[in-house]
Amino acid sequence: MTFYVIAEGVIAFLLVAGGVFAFTGSLGMLQFKDFFMRLHGPTKGTTLGIGCILIASMLYFTITQRELHVQELLITLFLFITAPVTGHMLAKTGLHMHLRFITGTRGSVPEFRDEDVGQSRVARPARAKHPWKYRKAKRTRMRR
Repeated sequence: MTFYVIAEGVIAFLLVAGGVFAFTGSLGMLQFKDFFMRLHGPTKGTTLGIGCILIASMLYFTITQRELHVQELLITLFLFITAPVTGHMLAKTGLHMHLRFITGTRGSVPEFRDEDVGQSRVARPARAKHPWKYRKAKRTRMRR
């Protein structure tokens, strides 16, 4: 009897904590002022909130059905692995596109290297010169 009461308490705590973290992450995405600050909401708060809710779900179904449920744990691990990667990719894209930011989020100027920040608004590779096109043009000029 006491095991079920403790398990219900742990599950309730994880559900409430997950809801608070998810709400805080979503609210942060609305309240922060620029793109780089808004990245913190979904990558940190919302990820931790959904992770708590999935772990609570795993515990609940494991206890009630008396068999191990691993699907929620796998989803949680996949979420914890992919969320920081997508946040990093979005931050790099924001730097390359020279998105506006508040000076408080900029950091020190030597912190950015040339390869981190694109030289133009959207970094494009240089056009390759094809030598066979120029050779044909020279040959036709020489024959005339």
